[in-house]
Amino acid sequence: MLRLYHLPLSPFSRKVRLVLAEKRLDVELVVEYPWERRLDYLRQNPSGKVPMLKDEGLVLADSAAIFEYLEEVYPAVPLLPTDAADRAEARRLAAWFDDKFHHEVTMNLLHERINKKLMKSGYPDSQRIKAGAKNIKYHLDYMGWLLDQRRWLAGDHMTIADFAAAAQLSCLDYIGDIDWERSEAVRDWYSKIKSRPAFRPLLSDLVPGFVPPSHYADLDF
Repeated sequence: MLRLYHLPLSPFSRKVRLVLAEKRLDVELVVEYPWERRLDYLRQNPSGKVPMLKDEGLVLADSAAIFEYLEEVYPAVPLLPTDAADRAEARRLAAWFDDKFHHEVTMNLLHERINKKLMKSGYPDSQRIKAGAKNIKYHLDYMGWLLDQRRWLAGDHMTIADFAAAAQLSCLDYIGDIDWERSEAVRDWYSKIKSRPAFRPLLSDLVPGFVPPSHYADLDF
């Protein structure tokens, strides 16, 4: 049995959960609060971050490394294209959302609105929230531009790029920080992703003290 240490509103945890569910792999989910810095967790994963995956005696950290492992060891339902150039594009976009989108948008919105309260580390920084709200417009426009030319973000088939993006956006949707009217193409794409069986467990996640908007779990939003 695979075991995943995760945080419900961690986009990196959600990305790996989507991969596991899409590949129909049974996994035990264990909630881990990285800010608690548990000694036993740090011994296994010195970064102290989530997610962390255990497969028998193997311990893996970092969502990108976990994905590559799962893609090689459990190749059924592949999430990388067969063509080398297409694989590079899928990896490029996955890295875009893991890095650029996360730092410019998710960190400024999710961290300030929710994580700070959970961590009891002070009040939200209004300047960072404003920056995140401004930056997300650029990213949604970029996604819309990609989807005007492609069926999925990286091409004709769903890839890890789509799951990396959906993981970030689903966390922000939980706190109502996405203007779904900005891009019809992005909204249609997210509706397709959201309707997949792999996505449903994410829609049942709840964070105590924070209630998602009514459309969050609605497949026809």
